[in-house]
Amino acid sequence: MRRPPKPVMLLVLFALISFCTLSSAALAQSNGGGAAAPKPPMAEKKPKTTNIHGETLVDDYFWLRERSNPQVIAYLESENAHTDAATKPTAALQERLYKEMVGHIKETDQSVPYRWGNYFYYTRTEQGKQYPTYCRKLGTLDAKEEVLLDQNEMAKGLKFFSIAAFVVSDDGNLLAYSTDTTGYRQYKLQIKDLRSGQLLPETFDRVGSVLWATDNKTLFFTTEDAVTKRSDRFFRHVLGSDKTDLVLEEKDELFDLDAGRSRDKAMVLIGSYSKTSTEFRYMPTDKPMTEPKLILARQPEHEYDVDHHGGLFYLRTNKGAKNFRVVRAPVSDPSEKNWKEFVPHQPAVKVDDINFFVNHAVVSELEGGLQKLRVIDMKTNKSHRIQFPEPVYSASLDVNREFNTSMVRYRYQSLVRPISVFDYDMNTHQATLLKETEVPGGFDKKNYASERLFATASDGTKIPISVVYRRGTKMDGKAPLLLYGYGSYGATIPPTFSSNRLSLLDRGVVYVIAHIRGGGEMGEEWRQAGRMMNKINTFTDFIASAEHLVKNKYTSSDRLVIQGGSAGGLLMGAVTNMRPDLFKAVVSQVPFVDVLNTMLDATLPLTTSEYIEWGNPNDRDAYAYMKKYSPYDNIARVNYPATLVKVSLNDSQVPYWEGAKLVAKLRTMKTDSNPLLLKVNMGAGHGGSSGRYDYLREVAFDYAFMLWQMGITQ
Repeated sequence: MRRPPKPVMLLVLFALISFCTLSSAALAQSNGGGAAAPKPPMAEKKPKTTNIHGETLVDDYFWLRERSNPQVIAYLESENAHTDAATKPTAALQERLYKEMVGHIKETDQSVPYRWGNYFYYTRTEQGKQYPTYCRKLGTLDAKEEVLLDQNEMAKGLKFFSIAAFVVSDDGNLLAYSTDTTGYRQYKLQIKDLRSGQLLPETFDRVGSVLWATDNKTLFFTTEDAVTKRSDRFFRHVLGSDKTDLVLEEKDELFDLDAGRSRDKAMVLIGSYSKTSTEFRYMPTDKPMTEPKLILARQPEHEYDVDHHGGLFYLRTNKGAKNFRVVRAPVSDPSEKNWKEFVPHQPAVKVDDINFFVNHAVVSELEGGLQKLRVIDMKTNKSHRIQFPEPVYSASLDVNREFNTSMVRYRYQSLVRPISVFDYDMNTHQATLLKETEVPGGFDKKNYASERLFATASDGTKIPISVVYRRGTKMDGKAPLLLYGYGSYGATIPPTFSSNRLSLLDRGVVYVIAHIRGGGEMGEEWRQAGRMMNKINTFTDFIASAEHLVKNKYTSSDRLVIQGGSAGGLLMGAVTNMRPDLFKAVVSQVPFVDVLNTMLDATLPLTTSEYIEWGNPNDRDAYAYMKKYSPYDNIARVNYPATLVKVSLNDSQVPYWEGAKLVAKLRTMKTDSNPLLLKVNMGAGHGGSSGRYDYLREVAFDYAFMLWQMGITQ
């Protein structure tokens, strides 16, 4: 089913010296003894005013947006220097955590190969190397290995490197792939001839989705706008041609384009997506020069996806079905009058996705906050669910490239069980374990326990909570606890396994996920109850979850640390303003916290398409509601928890200045002496470092800060 793809700076030394008010003590290395904490830098105030709805917004730190200003870079570097000095007492713990986490991964390893045409594809990693190598074998796993992309070689000399698109032509001869070298998620498309190993001369910038026609020479791709980063154009290019045709342009600023192929190779499907409405067009894959035809025109609040099977379109739609249903219709006229029910609507079960194979369909469902997989026999219409062994788990489809097969591959994991990859025979209902991720370092799943709890929100709603801890941890109110939350865009945060997390659990930390409204765990109503003019429910749900954990002695407020990133960083900022007394410490990663200023600036990447997630503050009522919770606008003169804010200079999703401005303003307002730290990754984007070892260094730093605040030093 076609779905949207879920979102060298010059440092002038004199500016660092002349701009910052940072004292020499702030740059000094703390010895970790009884010396006073280093003095933090204080950003200069340069008020900027915005008049809106009869009010005047004053932003003292708007100037921190000036990324090309050496003073801005100097300020960010001074914050990094302060953070390094303040956290020096945790340096030994950081190193210990890093070594533990490396010790829990099998450094030299290989993914489970998947079939795609005549080849088996896989990636492999090697000890000491940051990135995977992309490989394949012809016909059998015993064949000679062919290296397609060695990401370690490609990343040499770069601080950041990421591969997004990886699409092979049907004849297996050409590879279209896209790369990002800054973290800004600005991808360059290249084509490699896998027979010769040579790159073709054609390259394309700012590319999103990529697909081939069945003629093995026509390439389709989307591109994004240079300023707003909205994917708004769909192109066709025939290899060897000197022209590239614009096939479709999306002019509505609320919509983005995405494109792909049906698994049966019959259709190119082009989707226009907003947060609450979609529209699809199609082209036969074997007729790449035809113009796209409309399937169903966009309508307000109508979300649908499309796939193709057996000469019919299958539409996952929310029309008359809040939690979605699936209907089928003829390609010649897929209008609503021709719809026939395929998967009926069930109010308590959300149809999250559907994937088609030659004789089967696999429906990804959400029920009771858990992921389910239902297999439908296309000939008999009989269905059954794949059974899973634990009450709290995560189950999702893995890579499934082949259409003509009776096997579907899925991955299963839980808070205590590492990722396991299975092949499931849809005829015999037999699951075959292909690989369970090895966790070196003495891991035994029997040493850990997980639970599902329910907190009661302020309006009586029951909020699911997933909990994991090491057996033997006493629930007497003294255990340190890390509470994670997100709660936006209808995103589901499943209870997945993390080998990194063992370093917390083995130190007696309880780890918890609050599945709050605004997310998708409990279906579409759950999403709607935590967005737009209901957004505050997301924050009060999280607070209720924390209070439940304290009341039931899983922890206490002086040992409770919270964590969230991106829209989860908005959550962190909002709940900390609302209940600063409830939390010991906060880790806020790439946080969306400057809600009003960002949403009032339509020139920023992604702003306009977000109007129907948060609201458009040009509307008076939306402005008033957003102002109630915008973290940057609600900082008060009170005691705040210890806080670590992490941003990335090349972040295209949440600009670095949001977190930087939050810290600058907090410094002038908070009335406590708790640590307030800003850590800036000067060479990465929204997801942080790209190399696996660099990423583990970042996690070790975060964990060391958390444990420090929990009173754990070893």
